[in-house]
Amino acid sequence: MIPRRTRKAVNQINVVPYIDVMLVLLVIFMVTAPFINPNQVELPSINKSAAAPVAPLEVVIKVDGGLLLRDRGANEEGETVSEDQLQSAIRARQKITPNQPVVISADKSVRYESVMRVMDTLQSLGVARVGLLVKPKQP
Repeated sequence: MIPRRTRKAVNQINVVPYIDVMLVLLVIFMVTAPFINPNQVELPSINKSAAAPVAPLEVVIKVDGGLLLRDRGANEEGETVSEDQLQSAIRARQKITPNQPVVISADKSVRYESVMRVMDTLQSLGVARVGLLVKPKQP
């Protein structure tokens, strides 16, 4: 009978292939590094954004249904207008500054119908940017 040798399990990891891979990667990075130019920075261009944003017009809908038109950029008190006067005033202001946004601020107890009527009026006048002004909740 031939005595059989029992093989011992190898409990060490062979790291030589990993070192070979790392050296190949190091050579690749060293060869490609001169082609990368980190000194070149592409800055954004300013075509249309050079002008400051225009302050919006504010249409205030009061509890009694009255309308108040205020220019938030001029810090004016505002003028009480009817719906017909609102149309002519918005049309005149949009001719002066075509992309001026309009915000609607209404009392909490104002009917939704009144707010929608003003929004419909602004949309029919061709106002592109219409928003609703709200008061943030106090924590």
